[in-house]
Amino acid sequence: MDQQSETISRLSGVAADLVYLAPMTERPHSYTYDPPAGVARTNTANMPHRVTVYDARPIAADLSLDREGFELVEQRSAVRDFYDEDELRRVYYPEVERLVAQYTGASRVIIFDHTIRRRQWGAEDRAAGMPRQPATRVHNDYTERSAPQRIRDLAGEGADALLGRRYEFINVWRPIRGPLRDAPLAMCDARSVSPGDLVASDLIYRDRKGEIYLMQHNPKQRWYYVPEMRVDEVLLLKCYDSARDGRAVLSPHGAFEDPTAPADVLPRESIELRTIAFHSA
Repeated sequence: MDQQSETISRLSGVAADLVYLAPMTERPHSYTYDPPAGVARTNTANMPHRVTVYDARPIAADLSLDREGFELVEQRSAVRDFYDEDELRRVYYPEVERLVAQYTGASRVIIFDHTIRRRQWGAEDRAAGMPRQPATRVHNDYTERSAPQRIRDLAGEGADALLGRRYEFINVWRPIRGPLRDAPLAMCDARSVSPGDLVASDLIYRDRKGEIYLMQHNPKQRWYYVPEMRVDEVLLLKCYDSARDGRAVLSPHGAFEDPTAPADVLPRESIELRTIAFHSA
């Protein structure tokens, strides 16, 4: 048994259903809004698979963005109200910029988006008039095509200079209230992802078309989560790395139902910031 397998064998975990993409022959796509009458919101189907999701807390100090593709770090925010947009941008954005720079070594970090998710039982994600819901389908936010395109969209004429050096898309994910037991985040060890597991899928907005990776099941995949995350803990999650030198490129992820959660579990409230970390070379 190698060292990695021995480490995993010592970890506890839960048997849970992760939601994968069912095999299909056409290109997957989904609308982010209610499409025209007669047009289906998506042409995909879900295929749940029961997997073991390991407790990452015992190995948290050894996790690495450049190896597994995710890290758990402590970050005591000065934000008093995460639902206050002004306070988020004035206080939390600079905190996260400093945090991402510290853990990636980047010379520049920009934040271009954030999403607050607040569980409402029975609601669908992106439903009109409803808060964003936990993203239960396993996915990765960026692909080989959409990562550089996102920089072009954001930077315009300055994009070529930025694309000429290493960059990383890092999501910063935290509970707004805790300990979080409802719909925790499962993360896939980047080393266990095979290229054939990833399926490029169009994400159609009103004004543009994005692309994400959906994921098909492979028994070689290794999944982790952090049980009962506190509000002073954040997950750094690598969604894309332009380097091709053996570092982790991406870590697919998705929310799941923890079978050990109590029936009266507090509904999940979480916030994720999407950042790009630019390196000097």
